[in-house]
Amino acid sequence: GGGIGAVEHHSESPEAYFAHTAGLRIVTPSNPNDAYWMIQQAIDNPDPVIIFEPKRRYWQKGPVNLDTPPMPLHSARLLREGSDLTLLAYGPMVTTALQAAEIGAEEGVNIEVIDLRSLSPIDYPTIFASVQKTGRAVIVHEAPTNVSLSSEISARITENLFYQLEAPVLRVG
Repeated sequence: GGGIGAVEHHSESPEAYFAHTAGLRIVTPSNPNDAYWMIQQAIDNPDPVIIFEPKRRYWQKGPVNLDTPPMPLHSARLLREGSDLTLLAYGPMVTTALQAAEIGAEEGVNIEVIDLRSLSPIDYPTIFASVQKTGRAVIVHEAPTNVSLSSEISARITENLFYQLEAPVLRVG
């Protein structure tokens, strides 16, 4: 990710490479609590798991709730309810998506934000439920949009919810 002065990692977004590998699980935390629990769950998982740890998150401070069991490893999380648009993001872009939703609210746009959390497998039921409600979807990630996870998610939304969409699915990369 950008904004951290790590030029040696500029434009690295290999998550799509690994998502094509059968049996390999891919997850990415967007906050300290998820980072802690995803590591624990990955260790316990019978399948190999890659955890993408966005370097920008290394400086983020936040609580880790040790008393509440974590949500399932491959479940997306609804972070903000909305009715006008579904904004899908993962990893470091979740914070950016939440900030965009706040700006949208100031302009009268009610944006639902979903943290994908898992990139392989992807929690399509959560995505589909949200997009059916809002009729619109934008996928945001720090990777190229060409032949990417956003391409696949966009295609699946369009294939499954074509008649519920109010506008084409957009991708921001």
